[in-house]
Amino acid sequence: MKYLDEYRDPALARSLLRRLHEVTTRSWNLMEVCGGQTHTIVRQGIDELLPPGVRMIHGPGCPVCVTPLEVLDRAMAIAARPATIFTSFGDMLRVPGTSTDLLTLRAGGADVRVVYSPMDAVLLARRNPDRQVVFLAVGFETTAPANAMAVLHAAALGLTNFSLLVSHALVPPAMTTLLESPACQVQAFLAAGHVCAVMGWTEYEPLAARYQVPIVVTGFEPLDLLEGILMAVTQLEQGRHEVQNQYARAVRRSGNPDAQDAVRRVFRITDRAWRGVGTIPASGLALADEYALFDAERRFEVGNLHTREHPDCIAGAILTGAAVPTDCPAYGRTCTPRTPLGAPMVSSEGTCAAYHAAGRTR
Repeated sequence: MKYLDEYRDPALARSLLRRLHEVTTRSWNLMEVCGGQTHTIVRQGIDELLPPGVRMIHGPGCPVCVTPLEVLDRAMAIAARPATIFTSFGDMLRVPGTSTDLLTLRAGGADVRVVYSPMDAVLLARRNPDRQVVFLAVGFETTAPANAMAVLHAAALGLTNFSLLVSHALVPPAMTTLLESPACQVQAFLAAGHVCAVMGWTEYEPLAARYQVPIVVTGFEPLDLLEGILMAVTQLEQGRHEVQNQYARAVRRSGNPDAQDAVRRVFRITDRAWRGVGTIPASGLALADEYALFDAERRFEVGNLHTREHPDCIAGAILTGAAVPTDCPAYGRTCTPRTPLGAPMVSSEGTCAAYHAAGRTR
């Protein structure tokens, strides 16, 4: 972003807060879906500056946090094999599985490497034809196009030693599941701007109409979030339930058709388990049958593993907004960024990590 300071201007922030206080006449519950938005809200103290009764509920929008435990355990099982190069973005290395994590495996001699793009893993496969190279493909719709392009590129090169361990999740089905829960308190959503940069916001329009909830596509800077909150509260106060786009500098209604086409070519929609939440129908992506050759789960036959969540971790309640990190007895005590019991404490987008970094104790 060229003019970053413009989106952190204190005078503009105070102006938006004044307008928000002026339009608010009652209590409202809003959920920011994205973990990156959660970090900005907590770090900047935005949730503590809102009008009385306007509450931010932190949603399940951290892709690292919702990656199911069985996928992590499969990643460890593959990474521990000889003649394998296991690659991942750095934010996955310290996420705890049932008994270990990728960083510990690397310290013990496994060839686990941090890459900055799935194309880096394709390049490794070209340079190491005698070794299997696996990329841990985690994320929401935002990262799916790059992973799809890596598969298409590997197929064009005829590589037989490159594969993905896929754990892609889709945001709209998760929002539907939250809205249909009897315990749901969410009255409006701030949708993740980067997801909508890829997919647009047409998928949200039926949700807004069916459940009568405002949905505002929102960016990640403090002014983005304050304006998004103002737009959502204004809709609530006026009895409207529409999809609005605060993040106009990056998002169009139709999204990115080329990226969507790559995803449709390489992946198919499937049921997906969300860590701490459970299985949500049609909420994930899996490799299409035409690209089964690049499916690490099939290639290494690691489908049947026994997994076990840490009994003291309440990540599921935190990811669904039913609890906040300070509700957890382990928070800041036995669960810290150095000794995480669950992904929300160690992920760069995790709610527990956001609270801990901000020194929140209540």
